[in-house]
Amino acid sequence: MRIVVDDLSGSRIVAFLEEHLQEMRAITPPESVHALDLDGLRRPEVTFWSVMDGGVLVGCGAVKRLDAAHGEVKSMRTAPARKRSGVASMLLKHMINEATTMGCTRLSLETGSTDFFLPARTLYERHGFAYCEPFADYRHDPHSVYMTRTL
Repeated sequence: MRIVVDDLSGSRIVAFLEEHLQEMRAITPPESVHALDLDGLRRPEVTFWSVMDGGVLVGCGAVKRLDAAHGEVKSMRTAPARKRSGVASMLLKHMINEATTMGCTRLSLETGSTDFFLPARTLYERHGFAYCEPFADYRHDPHSVYMTRTL
């Protein structure tokens, strides 16, 4: 597998992200969906990566710069057929290293609070993220949890 910076112009990644947004909208109330759309992911403060296995897209994720020292994990997704195969762990390690290289000293994220998101929360915990108060523009929301780690 290889991780590549993606400019989000390919039809495969566009469809992959649309599936992600549809899934989030199906399981989370609209006011609690914080996934970025393509325009949000194409902003200059966002670095986006795709995970490729041969010619197959198996995962993606992004880091959004909140300020000079604080980044946010966005759009983490693994292809359904590849869940629990190490794709997300490999990508998260890469994103942590890249955020450190960018000069970040803290990396935070928002994820869901329901059982659907338990595997994601467990992954983040395994990689040193701890629960925290809302950060940036987030507010308390029963459908969200917030996590952070020092880099």
